[in-house]
Amino acid sequence: MKKQGLLTLLSAVCLAATSPALAQDKVVIKLATRAPVGSTWETRLKEASQKWTEISGGKVELKIFAGGTMGDEGDMIKKMNNNTLQAVGVSTVGLHVISPDPQALDLPLFAKNREQYRCMLGKMTPKLEALLADPYRGPDKSKKLPAVVVLAWGEIGFTRFFSTVARPTLDDMRKAKMFAWEGDPDSTKAWEKAGFKPVVLSSADLVPSLQTGKIDALCYPPVLVLAGNMHSKAKFMLDMPYSSLTGVTVVNKDIWDKIPADLRPKLLAVFREASAKIDQDVRKMEDDSIAKLKSQGVTVVQSADPGAWQKAMEDVYQFVRGTVVPAQAFDDARQALRECSAAK
Repeated sequence: MKKQGLLTLLSAVCLAATSPALAQDKVVIKLATRAPVGSTWETRLKEASQKWTEISGGKVELKIFAGGTMGDEGDMIKKMNNNTLQAVGVSTVGLHVISPDPQALDLPLFAKNREQYRCMLGKMTPKLEALLADPYRGPDKSKKLPAVVVLAWGEIGFTRFFSTVARPTLDDMRKAKMFAWEGDPDSTKAWEKAGFKPVVLSSADLVPSLQTGKIDALCYPPVLVLAGNMHSKAKFMLDMPYSSLTGVTVVNKDIWDKIPADLRPKLLAVFREASAKIDQDVRKMEDDSIAKLKSQGVTVVQSADPGAWQKAMEDVYQFVRGTVVPAQAFDDARQALRECSAAK
């Protein structure tokens, strides 16, 4: 009996010593995105999830929640901050809750084409990644802010104006009830400074708001307009790329740091590879989406006054710099754009 009791005690000690370690070895990361189920974004994320499992030998599990099942971008950021989620794939608009600096990548009528945009992105992102990972990046260095590690940057596409009636001029568009992102009051003020009539909504409410007439115009990527069937109401597209829209996938730094150090570069490389594939997919999808929108009844409206648009944006930049986007980030983006333009 004594021998059996001793064995039982030894077994209990061994289990107590090994079980917590085993539990700690596995890191589970829940990642949410509003990317539609079945889209290239979700497909590539699932591929990355599978590769993470293989590379880590099951030590890191990445669970994907797509299609807005975790709410809009603001909701997802809140859930990451309270650890319901550990990672999110959002636009720079959604990310502004953590840091407004990345919005400098997507200023209206800034990058004139995809080549300039990709060049600017390459110049800007190293500094932005360092900033986002720094919990003491704010003006008050004693205050700790949420820190995140960027897994990947990626194109969502160039935005265009869609409206329920043809609006070929800037003045015409200013009369519209224009969708504005919820949770970003400074951007809403920028719309107002530019002479627009913004209507603040969650992106989840875009379609019903078009149906009820609460809004009658939006500035959105054609890929997402098509995916959301927004063109069933907004049947007119202004043929003027307005701004890039950048996506970014981030993970809570405290969670990321729990992953063994030797695994992190390998897992990061998986996401960078997935992002490159998504960018290739998106470029084709954007062209295909515009073609499909036309075939489904969307009328392309030529801009009657592109110069007036550019002048209006130059004026509003004075408000954006230091209000919507920190002055240093704005200046960095403008300098990067100058360098990219000069390289051509």
